[in-house]
Amino acid sequence: MQTVTILAPGKLNADYFARAAAEYAKRLSAYCRLRVVELAEEPIAEKNASPALIERALEKEGRAILAAVPKGSCLVALCVEGRMETSEGLSAFLSERAQSGAGDVTFAIGSSHGLAESVKRAAALRLSMSRMTFPHQLTRVLLLEQLYRAFSINHGGKYHK
Repeated sequence: MQTVTILAPGKLNADYFARAAAEYAKRLSAYCRLRVVELAEEPIAEKNASPALIERALEKEGRAILAAVPKGSCLVALCVEGRMETSEGLSAFLSERAQSGAGDVTFAIGSSHGLAESVKRAAALRLSMSRMTFPHQLTRVLLLEQLYRAFSINHGGKYHK
């Protein structure tokens, strides 16, 4: 069974996000081993932080993300400048990974300031959920839903219409 890891900044602090994430995690358990690893978001105390301060914080987060990627797992960086994909395209990507014998996939979600360039460079795929910007907590729920949809497509389920 394929292992999907989601590396996410911080905890889901809103009950509605936590409930939605738990529901999709439960549904995904029929299709994959899901691991959600919550990593600390680097605090930036200054209200109008300089780009250099933000960059240092992102790089620290990036080192933690890269250290948390399981050995042999394919890294996918979620970033606005990444490739936009359809649900069918994501399902094909997951299926190809599973059939290759090296099926484990790790998705990295950036913090409120984005995702470190080092993570983007290390990723086998840069994926965009949308050209719009979403809060990272909502991104986690959207990713879980799309993973469920992709696995449902691959297994002939009726969820995707």
